[in-house]
Amino acid sequence: MRVGPIEVVPLPEAAVVQLVERAWSSHTGGWIATANVDIARAATRDAEAAALLAEADLVVPDGMPIVWAARLAGHRVPERVTGSSLVFSLAEAAARTRRSVYLLGGEPGVPEAAAKALTERYPGLLIAGTDSPPVGFDRTADGMADVVHKVVEAQPDLVLAGLGFPKQERTIRRLRAKLPDAWYVGCGAGIPMAAGQFRRAPELAQRVGAEWVHRLALEPRRLAGRYLRDDAPFAARLLTGALLRRAAAHVDPKPARFRRLKSVPSVQES
Repeated sequence: MRVGPIEVVPLPEAAVVQLVERAWSSHTGGWIATANVDIARAATRDAEAAALLAEADLVVPDGMPIVWAARLAGHRVPERVTGSSLVFSLAEAAARTRRSVYLLGGEPGVPEAAAKALTERYPGLLIAGTDSPPVGFDRTADGMADVVHKVVEAQPDLVLAGLGFPKQERTIRRLRAKLPDAWYVGCGAGIPMAAGQFRRAPELAQRVGAEWVHRLALEPRRLAGRYLRDDAPFAARLLTGALLRRAAAHVDPKPARFRRLKSVPSVQES
């Protein structure tokens, strides 16, 4: 299902978790990318960003404008699936199935705090390792190799990479070549959220697509330009384009296609 410049899978979060559990049981690895408006905008203007998303096995709609655009275009998208939520739901699945988790990203001490919070919340969760790579690690071959080596040495079943887009996706690409049976999630701010560094917006704000207002209030200097100058106009264009495509489809209707996933077991869509 295409939304703007990216292919998104219309699965609820529970089905995504079920898919990963089935893949673990068959020793099949995979990669989940979480696409919000900022990432979709990057994919529009940057060929490398678009190529990174295309390599993921699942691209889920992390951002209500992505969900709205899909629905306006006539697609059935059950819900938003965020990286910060997947940190918890996949950690719970890992604890239940005795799989190990590696937390990669956040300021020094943050992934360790997240690991402590997750193990307290989900007894039996196995933490394979944690790492807070230094700023700029990805700009040198040695820096990237060191981060990759630590993860590969730990042999985790699930890597939660919270390094920001596209750094986390570039790192996941390198890791998959060395550790193909693991699952990877680009979870953005999911690790500091799990650590309690800051809280998610209230449930109502999440449902109506206003979580960005909450994040903006928490980090105005860092996010104001991105959210207000860049993302808001792009979101408006994305929604307008979805409406225009839907109108064109009524004039010349064509059957919709859903790209089947080849590298992971199929699940029953709800």
